[in-house]
Amino acid sequence: MRRKLLKHGIIPVIIMLVLAAIRPTDALAQTRKITGKVYTSITSEALQGVNVLVKGNSKKGAITDNQGVFSLEASPNDVLVISFIGFKAQEIKVGDRTSFEIPLEENVNELTELIVTGTRNVGRTLIDSPVPVDVISIKDIMGTLPQMDLAQMLAFVAPSFNSVRSQGGDLNSHVDPVQLRNMAPNQILVLINGKRRHTSALLITETAVGSPSTTVDLMTIPVSAIDRVEILRDGAAAQYGSDAVAGVVNIILKKGTNKLTASLTGGGYANTGGQAGALTKSGKPDGFNYQFDANYGFKLSDKGYINISGQITQRRPTLRPFLNDFGFFDKTYLNNLRTDKNGNPVITNPELVNAQATGNTAQIAALTTEAGIMTARGLTKADFAVYAGMPAITLGSTFYNAGYEINPTTTIYSFGGASYKYLEGFSCYFRRPAQTDRTNYLLYPNGYRPQMTSNTSDISNTIGIKSKIGEFSVDFSNTFGSNTMKIGMVNTINASLGSNSPVNMNIGTHQFTQNSTNLDFSRYFKGVMNGLNIAFGAEMRVENYKIMKGQEESYIYGDAGIVTASKAGLLTGPDGKPLENENAVPIVDASGNPVSVYAGEQVTVKNLSANCQCFSGFGPKNERNEFRTTMAAYLDAELELTRKFLLAGAFRLENYSDFGGVTIGKLAARYSLSKTLSIRASIATGFRAPSLQELNYTHTATAFVPDANGIPQPLDVTTYPTNSTAARVLGIKGLKQEQSRTYGFGLTYQPVHGFEVTVDAYQIDVDNRIFQTSYFNASEVGNNYQEVIGGGEAQFFVNGANVRSKGIELVGNYTLVLPKAKSLTFTLAAIFSKNSVLNRKTLNLNVANLTEDQVVEKYLSRSVIGQFETGTPRTKLIGSATYRFNKFNAMLRGTYFGSVTERSVSSDKDGNYYDQTFSGQPVFDLSFGYDVNSNVKVSIGGSNIFDKYPQILRAENQGFYLYSNNQQGSNGSYYYGRVMFNF
Repeated sequence: MRRKLLKHGIIPVIIMLVLAAIRPTDALAQTRKITGKVYTSITSEALQGVNVLVKGNSKKGAITDNQGVFSLEASPNDVLVISFIGFKAQEIKVGDRTSFEIPLEENVNELTELIVTGTRNVGRTLIDSPVPVDVISIKDIMGTLPQMDLAQMLAFVAPSFNSVRSQGGDLNSHVDPVQLRNMAPNQILVLINGKRRHTSALLITETAVGSPSTTVDLMTIPVSAIDRVEILRDGAAAQYGSDAVAGVVNIILKKGTNKLTASLTGGGYANTGGQAGALTKSGKPDGFNYQFDANYGFKLSDKGYINISGQITQRRPTLRPFLNDFGFFDKTYLNNLRTDKNGNPVITNPELVNAQATGNTAQIAALTTEAGIMTARGLTKADFAVYAGMPAITLGSTFYNAGYEINPTTTIYSFGGASYKYLEGFSCYFRRPAQTDRTNYLLYPNGYRPQMTSNTSDISNTIGIKSKIGEFSVDFSNTFGSNTMKIGMVNTINASLGSNSPVNMNIGTHQFTQNSTNLDFSRYFKGVMNGLNIAFGAEMRVENYKIMKGQEESYIYGDAGIVTASKAGLLTGPDGKPLENENAVPIVDASGNPVSVYAGEQVTVKNLSANCQCFSGFGPKNERNEFRTTMAAYLDAELELTRKFLLAGAFRLENYSDFGGVTIGKLAARYSLSKTLSIRASIATGFRAPSLQELNYTHTATAFVPDANGIPQPLDVTTYPTNSTAARVLGIKGLKQEQSRTYGFGLTYQPVHGFEVTVDAYQIDVDNRIFQTSYFNASEVGNNYQEVIGGGEAQFFVNGANVRSKGIELVGNYTLVLPKAKSLTFTLAAIFSKNSVLNRKTLNLNVANLTEDQVVEKYLSRSVIGQFETGTPRTKLIGSATYRFNKFNAMLRGTYFGSVTERSVSSDKDGNYYDQTFSGQPVFDLSFGYDVNSNVKVSIGGSNIFDKYPQILRAENQGFYLYSNNQQGSNGSYYYGRVMFNF
């Protein structure tokens, strides 16, 4: 039925009915050219890049040049809206004047700034918006923040925004996932200049909210290119399409010309070692960061501009070793008891052979112990430590933003960029010599520590034209984006290839490409009640996801442990004794005799691990090349019934080539109780189709599961797509789309100039939320499942539960303008949230050897539920004070991360789970800035200046990590210096 509506054009019919009922009542007055200059009210400094718009007409406007001058066509009845981030907006009626001098008053808070996100009505401000929107001026705050990349900046100034920086865990540290309202990264939509941004090719399988997820890699966008960021904290799928379940982040690029701005930043971590005692230790300062940003704009005659930005970043790793004691050498290694596949002895302890040759009994006794051989080789436990920490990153990126006015009503525009990022992260356990199936003495006599690398290239481009058709504003655009990640391993081996294995490998390439074509119409009707804005349009989006195989050695099973009998006989070595397996255990029959073989028979003597260690290569069975096409149409309207009452609504039809059609809507309202107090509310339905990555990702990785002694042991786990044989045999169904309902209610309060408060409550219900199952092995499943998955274990992405997120958000700003160019600004922002799993969705799986309760736990485990419900802080508070005095400024900011509870699936003999609650963590940032002159500014400061580390994990949960990673992380204090240039 929905497809029929689309086919017969129900949207155009609706639009024509609406327009037929509307009659504009105001005749156009005669227009004439007006000019003006905009400058600061205190210093009279000209302001470049100020928006000057004719209210209610998005096509009539101008931007001030480097002298603060603008010119445009306007009529006497027109009202000019002058807005610039960091300054109070003004509205001025044109009247009989043709020239204007316009001083703008500084306003550090952003609540009265014009916004473009969440509304298609030009001139809507934060205070009169029917939904909550945060506006963050990046160009203003980047000089005072210790953080250097966009995601971390937003995480420390916007309470509902979060970006957890992983310190390990396979590929999870290679892209920082972004979140809104403690929901999954793939439930937030990122726009640039109002156009959809493509996601990273990477599927992050472990997130802070327990869901596999794609995310936009904000690190690929240079902060020097960004004017401001608008964060819409409300469900907006009906306005912008899939993924906008939790909200929208819209990045607005700079447009200025004839002005060079640049900054050079350097900093590093103190690395004091925290409070872990003997488990870790202090080290030299590390994690040194260096970043250079630059931005410059060129005028294109008098009608256009091109603004170009660039960024170069070099980040050294932070090394946070965990000094565990898992037993590094076994008896076969210490006593030279190992053999190769043909039964020849392998000397792993040559020091012992030398001692035996000299007859030194004391030395012989010492060298057969772990401590003795470590002393002889100059090794300590630190050499076998697990490494966690921030990865090393080299990044180069460039962006541009351009526009050109063809005539007074038509402008062409384009923006986009390219970036390259090389990353080397800590994500793998140390392979100890005692792990006989995963090591090779000739290549790594003392074991090895694999590391993952990624080479990521990202390109994007948007080109469009804005014009007028009659009284309608038209925007036609095409946006292309592609993210390609080539994944590698260094310091690794394929043990099944023996000493012929390469130690550095290309393990595969992932690529995600997206192309969106948009056609949008809008018109503002002055004469309908107090104003009506109508917008409608259509979108076509094509997506492609590829997995391309790596080099063969990264995914094959070699023959280093396989013997091919040259003739019939017994499986014995040169000494006539039975051949031994990887654990030095003789291979014998039931009677204890060597086994018989026939000529040409292949026998696996050493069960050596296949594939690249830590992270298997992507092979032919993993390759994918999948497409999706999406068609959409929307209708959006905002009607001011009276000066006090605003009503807004949106309706969207969307059709997926692989999921069919969906219809969603949104209704929002704002009512002004007084000049200073307004209330607002919204209700919306939404959806999120599973990403192509979630539908098609497949891979084998090595998980580590503690044994009875608490020592993590390797386990090869394959993630299978839901259309695989492994899924269908088990009874796993294909993924469904997630459907959501969002409810919001809030108020805005502005009792006096410089003091604003907004409070908003929300509830988001999501049906069929996608989670990842626990591991299923062949013995548990039975039914000959080993023939399907082999000797490893299997897991899947499933629609695991219906979930709910709710909370209250508070944003407040108070600015005191003091005499003698002094000002003091206080901000307080907070979120109090709660996530709940309403009900698990389980299936009747074809499992022979598990109880019903065990199947439920496997399908959606208590640890995954715990990650969603309590795995990230439910409370986050941000308070800051900024003091400005002439050329000097200082900022103190405190951030409080609420408590976190991590739930375990392991328990003691009495059934008590190894759960752990981590108390709330306050951290403080401090910065000082000084304007050397009008061209040079300097600042110094630090983040987490009191060197606050999170609590240590309880002993049963210590494995790869020593600290919890879901609050401020375990990097400790960071200090920086920055020089900024402005010419």
